[in-house]
Amino acid sequence: MNLQSVQRVEGLTKQEFTEKFVKTKTPVILKDFIKGSPAIGLWNYDYFKQAAGDLIVPVHGSENAHPDMVHSAPMAKMKFSEYLDIIQREPTESRLFLFNLLIEKPEIRKQLVFNKIADNILTWLPLMFFGGGGSSTRNHFDIDMSHVFLTQFHGEKKVTLFPNSNSSLLYKLPYNFHGIGDMKNMDFEKFPALKYASGWECTIRFGETIFMPAGYWHYIQYITGGYSVSVRALSSARDRVTGFSNLVFTRNFDNAMRKLLKNKWYNYKVKEAYSRAEKAIQQLEQQH
Repeated sequence: MNLQSVQRVEGLTKQEFTEKFVKTKTPVILKDFIKGSPAIGLWNYDYFKQAAGDLIVPVHGSENAHPDMVHSAPMAKMKFSEYLDIIQREPTESRLFLFNLLIEKPEIRKQLVFNKIADNILTWLPLMFFGGGGSSTRNHFDIDMSHVFLTQFHGEKKVTLFPNSNSSLLYKLPYNFHGIGDMKNMDFEKFPALKYASGWECTIRFGETIFMPAGYWHYIQYITGGYSVSVRALSSARDRVTGFSNLVFTRNFDNAMRKLLKNKWYNYKVKEAYSRAEKAIQQLEQQH
């Protein structure tokens, strides 16, 4: 696997960011995307416990437990304050997925201020992610094909990114937007095509924001317990059309086939993922 480091930058103008990173679809870490945001000085575990500790939250476990699903179903529900106690205290695979804290508590959302470094950033729709040390998200790309700005507010995350052209090498399941290649254990015997994948790798820390271009695969590991905020930005017209098709047609077709054929449908997709991976390996070897 060929992974290069992600560049860290600050002080870019909107034009510089657009030309160097948006148009070229190149990942980058922005050091000043939330510069001046009140959230920087206000947010911590104690603050969240006081402001929203009584909220009941759905807690998700390991994504690998349900390889055919878009994401795992919640394994438990508990008070937000109880969950924060857990991730503060010990490593755990428990995560809060697409948590709506910033919708439930609009006063907290107002504490977020973003650098308007790009057009069409949906700052009105931020999402929060919480996770324990050692937890991870499934390797996937976002169904809507938007750009994503992911900002770390507490703890550290290891982020591995791949362009969409690597989909076959990552064992993408047909009609899905995630792969079955084991990124956590890197089992090259079971998933030999992973050795041929090329992308980027980095660790993001407090106050840093990684720009993930539309359609990019991302595998995220929580090095320590912590939380982050993501906002999306509309991408090209072509990506928007693809995203609309993914949401309206592809996802619904997959859901229908899963209900109709059950395990046969999943087994077909796994077989097809391996077949496409083998073809991708052959093409790369022929080129060299």
